[in-house]
Amino acid sequence: MKESVSHQAPKVIKKLQFSLLNNQDTVRLAEFEVTHRDLYTPIDRLPVKNGVLDRRLGTTDKSAFCETCGLNSVDCVGHYAYIKLVVPVFHIGYFKHTIGILQCICKTCARVLLEEPDRRAYLKRFRRPNLENLQRMSLVKAVNALARKTVYCPYCAATNGTVKKAGALKIIHDKFRAKKTAEEMEKWKKTFGPAVEAQKELGMYINKAVHEDLNPLKVLDLFKRISDEDCELLGLRPEFGRPEQYIWQYISVPPVAIRPSVAQDGASNEDDLTVKLTEIVFSNALIKQGLVKGAPTAQFMEQWEFLQLSVAMYINSELPGVPSQMGQKPIRGFCQRLKGKQGRFRGNLSGKRVDFSGRTVISPDPNLRIDEVAVPERVAKILTYPERVTAHNIERLKKAVRNGCDVHPGANYVTAGSNGFKKYLKFGNRTAIADGLRIGDIVERHVIDGDIALFNRQPSLHKLSIMCHRIKVRPWRSFRLNECVCGPYNADFDGDEMNLHVPQTEEARTEALELMSVKHNLVTPRNGEPVIAAIQDFITASFLLSRRDTFFDRRQFTQICSFFADAELHIDIPPPTIWKPVRLWTGKQIFNVLMRPNKSSKVFVNVESKCNKEEKPKANCYPRMKPAPDLSPNDGWLVIVNSEIMCGVMDKATVGSGKKKSVFGVIMRDYGPHEAAAAMGRVAKLCARYLANYGFSLGINDVIPGPVLSQEKDSMVEKAYAACEELIVRAKKGLLENKPGCDQEQTLEAEISKVLSDVRGNVGEICMKELSRHNAPLIMATCGSKGSVINVSQMVACVGQQIIAGHRVPDGFQDRSLPHFPKKSRAPPSKGFVRNSFYTGLTPTEFLFHAISGREGLVDTAVKTAETGYMQRRLMKALEDLVTHYDSSVRNAIGGVVQFRYGDDGLDPACLEGDAQPVDYQRAWRHACVRPHSWCI
Repeated sequence: MKESVSHQAPKVIKKLQFSLLNNQDTVRLAEFEVTHRDLYTPIDRLPVKNGVLDRRLGTTDKSAFCETCGLNSVDCVGHYAYIKLVVPVFHIGYFKHTIGILQCICKTCARVLLEEPDRRAYLKRFRRPNLENLQRMSLVKAVNALARKTVYCPYCAATNGTVKKAGALKIIHDKFRAKKTAEEMEKWKKTFGPAVEAQKELGMYINKAVHEDLNPLKVLDLFKRISDEDCELLGLRPEFGRPEQYIWQYISVPPVAIRPSVAQDGASNEDDLTVKLTEIVFSNALIKQGLVKGAPTAQFMEQWEFLQLSVAMYINSELPGVPSQMGQKPIRGFCQRLKGKQGRFRGNLSGKRVDFSGRTVISPDPNLRIDEVAVPERVAKILTYPERVTAHNIERLKKAVRNGCDVHPGANYVTAGSNGFKKYLKFGNRTAIADGLRIGDIVERHVIDGDIALFNRQPSLHKLSIMCHRIKVRPWRSFRLNECVCGPYNADFDGDEMNLHVPQTEEARTEALELMSVKHNLVTPRNGEPVIAAIQDFITASFLLSRRDTFFDRRQFTQICSFFADAELHIDIPPPTIWKPVRLWTGKQIFNVLMRPNKSSKVFVNVESKCNKEEKPKANCYPRMKPAPDLSPNDGWLVIVNSEIMCGVMDKATVGSGKKKSVFGVIMRDYGPHEAAAAMGRVAKLCARYLANYGFSLGINDVIPGPVLSQEKDSMVEKAYAACEELIVRAKKGLLENKPGCDQEQTLEAEISKVLSDVRGNVGEICMKELSRHNAPLIMATCGSKGSVINVSQMVACVGQQIIAGHRVPDGFQDRSLPHFPKKSRAPPSKGFVRNSFYTGLTPTEFLFHAISGREGLVDTAVKTAETGYMQRRLMKALEDLVTHYDSSVRNAIGGVVQFRYGDDGLDPACLEGDAQPVDYQRAWRHACVRPHSWCI
C-alpha cells in the first residue's frame, strides 16, 4: 500500500542531464537489427522482415497493427531498430568537436599534449563545482591553443603537427608542419629508398605533400585510448559522454511513425529518411561483401566514403562541400526537420496554428468602449467557450443548448460531467439534452457579449501587439475596434486583418484580464507615455471644439453633451460663460463636462502643458520680463484646474498619445485606468458624432495658393536660382571657400543644397500665414492629427529639392541627370529641384526626379522592415530568459547575473510619472494644492 502511495506522490525534477547515446543504448533501445534494403515484398506488397519499414517498428497503415505492442497506428508510439555499421564513420554533428579533440591529443599515444604542471592547473579549474558553460568553453579553447603549440608529445616524444579538415568529411594530420621537423621528414622519406628502387612510380607519391589521413577507424582507436582524466581536460564528463561516442558505429533507425509512407495510385511514396536509411543499409552490405570477398582497397575506400556521406546526409542534408543530388530537390535530413521557420521548434512548438481563433478584416467603430471588440455573429457561432454548469448559470445554458449551433446565443457541444461523453448539438433532440443538463456538465457555448478574447495584429513587435478585449457580438463581417486602440497594434483600416483568440479556461481568462487588458496597457512599457489615446479625426474634432471662438447656445451644448455616452450617464451642465445678450457656452466647457460629467464624479484633473504649436508672446515692452506661457497668443498653453480648462486647446499634445502630461495620462496616473478609459470612450463618441455634423473634408479649394503667395514664391525661387548661378560661377573660378573636409565640388553642392532647402522652408512659412484658419490641411498640421507644414507647402506652394541618398539627383547619363539639360549643368532644375507645387502640376523632368526619390523611400522601407525584423528576433532570443528575481537582480536561465538591479535603478518605466523620475513633484504639488476638499464640493 505504502509503495503505491509513494508512486502517486508529486515529483519535483531537480535537474536534467544530457548525455551521448552510446552503442549499448542504441542496441538496448532497438527491437531488431535492420539488414534488408528492400521495403516491400514483391508479390503482396507487405513490409519486408528486417527492413526499414518492418511492422515491429510500428505502422502507418490504418488497417494494420504493430507487431511489437499490438496496437493500431493511432495508439502505437513506434519502436526503434538499429543498423550495425561494418566500418565506423564520422558523425557530422560532432565533426568540429572531433577535430578539436584530435588537435589536443597526441596522434600516437592519445594523451592530451599538456606538460604535467599545466595539466594539473587546468584539471583543477575544470573540476570547479558550478562551472558556467562560458567559462568551460573558454578553458577548452585555452587547452586547445596550448596543445596545438606542442610539437613533441611530452609522454611518448612522437611528432605532432596540425590537424585540419580536408573536404567535407576528411581529416588530415600534417605531421611535419613545424620548421624544426624538416630534418625528420627527410629521414622519414629516406626510409622508403629500397621500396622506390623496386617500384619506380612510388617516387612521385613520396615527393607530394606528406599528410597522414585520419580515417574514422584510426580516430576511433585513438579516442578509445583516451583516459577518463584526459576527457575532463577536453571539457567532457566521462560518465556522461566519451569521445568514442562521437563516431557512428551503430545507427538508430527511428519508428515508422515519424517517416510515414504515402500510398499513391498503387505505388508508395517514401519519406526522405526512409530512402536514406535503405541507402545506408545497401552501402553497408556492399562493404561487408567486399571485405569477405577481398575487394580492392580503392573500391573499399570509395564505398566507405559513400557510406560516410549517406550517414551525414541522413543527419544534415545541407552539408557545405557536399554535392547535392543535381536536379533532384534536396532531401530533408533531421537537422532540416528541426531548424528554421518551418522546423519543429519554430513551426510546430513555439508558434503553431491553433483552435478557437478567428481572423478577418478590421474596421473602426468609435461607439465601442476602448476595451471592446465587435465580433461578427457568424464568428461568434463557431468560436465557443466551455462553461461548466452551476446552479447560477443552468437556466442560461439550457436556453443556449435549446438554441443549438445555428441560433446565437447557442451552444455547439455538451460534455457530460459523469462519463465525459460528448454530444454534438447540430443533430439529435436538443430539448431533451437541455432538460437533462446536470450541474458539473460542460457546455461549449457560443461566445457572448462580455466574454474575454485576445486580439492580435501581426507583426507582433511588442507586448501590446496582443491585448485582451471584451467581446461585443454584432452583425456584419468585420472585427471592429475603437480607433484609440490603433496605436499599439499599429493598425489602419486599409485592409488590415487581425486575429482573435478565445481563452478556454477560467485561469486563462483571469490572467488575460489582469495582465493583458487594454485598460492595463494604456501606457507603453518603453517609457511610460500613453500609447492608447485619441488619434487623427478625434484630435481634429477636439481641436475644432476647443478653439477660442467656438460658442454654443443651450440647445447645441446639451446636444453635444448627449453624444458622450449612453442615456444612463447623468450630466450636470455648467453655468454659461456668456450671459448677455444670449447665454452661450464655450467649446472648452464641453471638455470640462467630458472630464467630470457630474458633481458626484471625483475626477479633478490638474495639468499644465505645452500644446502642439505654441507661440511665445513677443515681449517688446518689457524686455527683461519673461512673459507667462499661459499668455500664448495662439492659445498654445493648456492649463486645466480641477477639470476646468482655463486656457489652451485640445490637440495632439493634450489628448493624443506620446506625452505624459496629456489629459488621459494625468487621469490615468491620478484616478486609475478605468476613469481614463471612460474619458477616452467619451471623447471617441463625441468627436465622431461632432465631426460628422460639422463636416470636415479636404477639397481642391484648400490647396489653391493666393495671389500674394504665388508672387512671393516666384520671386523667392528666382532669387534662389540667381544665388545658385552665382555660386556656380564662383566655383568655376575656384573662389569658393572650401568647407572642412570638402573640395570645391562638394562645397558647391553643400552651398546650393542650403540655398534650395531654405526656399522650401521660407515658402512654407508664408504659406501657413496666408492660408485661411478654416483651411483643412492647415488645421490638421496645426493640431498634429495628420501631416505637417511641409506637406501643406508642397501641395500649395513648392515641392522643393528631391534628395537621393542624401545628395541632389546624381548624373544618370554622361555628365548630366537627363538628356533635357546641358552637359555638366549644376543648375537647380537639372539636379532635381521641383519649383512647382502638386496643385500646379509637375513638369515631366520634375515628375521623374520626384518618382526617383519616392522609389528610394519605398525600397528603404522594405529593406529596413526585413532587417529590423531579424534584428528584433535576435534581440528577443537573447533576452527571452531574463528574469528579475526576488533579490532584485536580473538573471538568465542558468542563474548568471546580467544586472544587479533592473535598469540600475529598479524602476519600471511604465510607472514613472516624470521624465525619468518616479514622481513629477511639481504637478503632484499643484494637484494637491488646488484640489477642492470634500467639504467644499
